[in-house]
Amino acid sequence: MGRSKKRKQTERASAPRDKRPLPPGIFTADKTLMMDSFSNPVTRMGALTDNLMEATEYPVQRISHDMALLNSLYRNNWIVKRLIDVVPEDMMKNGYRLNSQIDLDVRRKLTRLERTTGLRAKILKGLKWGRLYGGAAGVIIIDGHEDILDEPLELDMVMPDSFKGMVVLDRWSGVLPQFETVDDYSSPDFGMPEYYSIHVADLAYSQRIHHSRIVRFMGRNLPYIEELGESHWGASELEHVFDELKKRDNTSFNIASLVFRANLHVYKKEGFEEAALMPGTVRQQLMQELSMLNAMMNNNGMQIIGANDQLETRQYTFGGLSEVYELFMMDIAGAAEIPVTKLYGRSPAGMNATGESDMQNYYDSIEEKQESDLRPVYDTLLPIMCMSAFGAVPDDFDYDFVNVRRPSENERKTLAGQISTAVTGAFTAGMISQKVALKELKNSADLTGMWQSITEEDIENADDEVTGGDFPMPDLFGGGGIDTEAVQPQE
Repeated sequence: MGRSKKRKQTERASAPRDKRPLPPGIFTADKTLMMDSFSNPVTRMGALTDNLMEATEYPVQRISHDMALLNSLYRNNWIVKRLIDVVPEDMMKNGYRLNSQIDLDVRRKLTRLERTTGLRAKILKGLKWGRLYGGAAGVIIIDGHEDILDEPLELDMVMPDSFKGMVVLDRWSGVLPQFETVDDYSSPDFGMPEYYSIHVADLAYSQRIHHSRIVRFMGRNLPYIEELGESHWGASELEHVFDELKKRDNTSFNIASLVFRANLHVYKKEGFEEAALMPGTVRQQLMQELSMLNAMMNNNGMQIIGANDQLETRQYTFGGLSEVYELFMMDIAGAAEIPVTKLYGRSPAGMNATGESDMQNYYDSIEEKQESDLRPVYDTLLPIMCMSAFGAVPDDFDYDFVNVRRPSENERKTLAGQISTAVTGAFTAGMISQKVALKELKNSADLTGMWQSITEEDIENADDEVTGGDFPMPDLFGGGGIDTEAVQPQE
């Protein structure tokens, strides 16, 4: 047997590489499986071995379906409330800026309509419920359309002063997507439900509503098969934070319980074993004695014990607990994609720590969410508001979100000087009119804090003609030709 085995090994080694047989468990190219993971069964290391690492499992926990749990967490846990509310509030904090060349009165009508309908607060509510429950919907309310809600909404059907705002409902409070889906490739809602069934508790019937009259607030995006299981909604923001939240809360409560054990008193009583085992009066007297000693114990009084008894105090040390606790806090912040300074309201820690890089990454993520989650909402609502406010949508109608990040005082001074230099140089060179120059300065007020006193009336009354090239062209980027000190903001 030994010679036969050795002969087979010699033949296998001398055979050409492409003719050598593969080791057991390794399939050829025409098979469906390749076992290329590390495994050492003798030491119980690697894949498919009996060790603690291989016992790890990742079961699917769809807590988005547990509305009672989500409600309890949002109402009772301050971290959950923060991570749900902070992002939508920052997305809506500075609003948007119209880029259309429309009159001042038209702008005021649009702003007044948004204020009287409470639209800003309702959009904020929809964003929050979308993050908490995985989805929410805003039903667009237009006066006179009560009987045609199942028909597509056309802008020509919106009469003056007919827009009345929205009714926001979360996915568990009366919004049920129907089975039909939008099959128009050009529609931004392609593949989404074409109709929704809205059932409000105060109404005795369900209302079928066309998707063009619905504004969707989605939760976290899911793969397509999971999205179908969620009825075309997303997942709650708490799903991927839930495990980290449990670690932090359990650690916090355990640390709190250790505070009561910081000073542990040990009472050594002679004859305790015999007295504790005695029935009747002896045992009862022992319990009364211990209860009385415990009641007499305090920080300012004295403790009386027997001559042969002993009383010792043992202190518990809390070293290392704060580091473990902070690691769990950081894990929650990482899962929530919110900096620790923002989520917990703490100042940056560590040598030379400013937190600027973390906050910059956070503001970048907020701008991404504005484009992906908030812009579709305004793309639907603003044209309807224009039709209701002044009967038309301007051809050049467009808008941008105001920058979320607020620059520091030094940055504001630098920006103010640069913008003022550039605008003044372009105006004196005859490149732009006085009206355009005032508009540019007015638009920079959000960043620089200057030129806020320029009113819309000043812009309307300004000269709209370019006075044309009487001044030499300045070096706008190098500061040549312009006194930069003269336009620096005063401290």
